[in-house]
Amino acid sequence: MTDKTPRLLSGGNPQIPKGDGDAPVQAYIAAMPGWKRAAGERLDALIERSVPGVQKAVRWNSPFYGVEGKGWFVSFHCFTRYIKITFFKGAALDPLPPVRSKDPDTRYLHIHEDEDVDGKRLASWLKQAAAIPGWITGQ
Repeated sequence: MTDKTPRLLSGGNPQIPKGDGDAPVQAYIAAMPGWKRAAGERLDALIERSVPGVQKAVRWNSPFYGVEGKGWFVSFHCFTRYIKITFFKGAALDPLPPVRSKDPDTRYLHIHEDEDVDGKRLASWLKQAAAIPGWITGQ
């Protein structure tokens, strides 16, 4: 019998095969270590509430969320001490998400353990990000 538990990569990020739809995203969330799992569940639910009909996939060992025909607008990834939320066109959001990127279009929000996240602001960013053209990948 083989162990089906996903391997955790450096920083504790789950290694999940590329896939489209909710199932691979839920597999990623279920494999998030410690406090990050509950945070991932809350984040996934907030994205679904904020953007009805959101498209989901796992790419590069991270869940991606998008709007059909517009591309990906947000993703997240586990690091040792925080979850990094990536807004691919975050420079267009108001107010700006707090963390800069080397890419001038991208902005980040880091969620740490026991940190209160402003759900209203995060929902606002998600709605704004979903309404503009996102990041188109070659898959």
